Amino acid sequence: MTGMMQAVWYEANGAAEDVLVSGEMPVPAPGAGEVLVRLQTSGVNPSDVKARAGSRPMGFPRVIPHSDGAGIVAAVGAGVDSAMVGSRVFVRNGQWWRAFGTAAQFIAVEAGCVHPLPDIVGFEIGAALGIPALTAACAVLKDGPVVGRTILVHGGNGSVARLAVQIAVECGATVIATTGDMARADRIIEAGAAHVFDYHDPDLVQMATRAAGTPGVTRIIDPECGMNIATSLDIIAERGVIVGYGSVQQPVPELPFLKMMFKNITLSSILVYLLRDEEAATHAGIIGDMLTRQVLDVPVQEILPLHQAARAHQLIEAGNRNGAVILTMD
Repeated sequence: MTGMMQAVWYEANGAAEDVLVSGEMPVPAPGAGEVLVRLQTSGVNPSDVKARAGSRPMGFPRVIPHSDGAGIVAAVGAGVDSAMVGSRVFVRNGQWWRAFGTAAQFIAVEAGCVHPLPDIVGFEIGAALGIPALTAACAVLKDGPVVGRTILVHGGNGSVARLAVQIAVECGATVIATTGDMARADRIIEAGAAHVFDYHDPDLVQMATRAAGTPGVTRIIDPECGMNIATSLDIIAERGVIVGYGSVQQPVPELPFLKMMFKNITLSSILVYLLRDEEAATHAGIIGDMLTRQVLDVPVQEILPLHQAARAHQLIEAGNRNGAVILTMD
């Protein structure tokens, strides 16, 4: 496929309104092992915004941002099954160590980075799955089934955490969640949490332990692992697992190793970009099944046209969201 496409890009780090440019670029061609996706939507994640602002080196003279998106497979490269053409898919890792992400009408990406999008699911939802939903599924299930377990999810109002609550409950676990905003605790209860506690409460350890009963909390999922490590170690049961998918507020925490050792605790981390293709496919299958059965709520807060990418980045930077920010192709 040849021709031009609409895209948004930047050639230097900086504020969104200063560096994001809208214009035309050539449609990419899929190489060996790749598929060409005609994108309908592009998801904007905090990591995309931080990368544009300069959290990591650009690595390329021109970057089309965003890792997540959804659309239809338009063509395939050598070695890829031609039956994929016409498939509805969601995209992950669109801009992970690659110059050109999903803020464009087309993307050429490794075939293992696209996953089936059920017919019942809109492209807007599809663009909100790659980073948030795969992180949530991995956090819950990376060590095996959780049926009958009690899981604590910190920061339950966050995008990933609220998805993790839903996935854990659907997979047979009882979920206790924490939040710093009890005024929005009802959203976490609606997601399936049995209990929601204020993580500022000095009695959090006692409340969580009492709510868990026997054998206690065996898994903790945490977006701020360093900040919460001391409390988590007091809550977690022996042989439990703490899974962290972020630690921005305290990136270099003190590790109470002896306390961990005497409880035989496993401390685990997740970076969704490094999921192996087979892992991602397994988790994507679970997400797709839940969406098909309409038991996974993926809220979308704002849908904007592609040329308003700077506004989308500003919304992410502002925080206090109750859903994803999605761009649709002009």
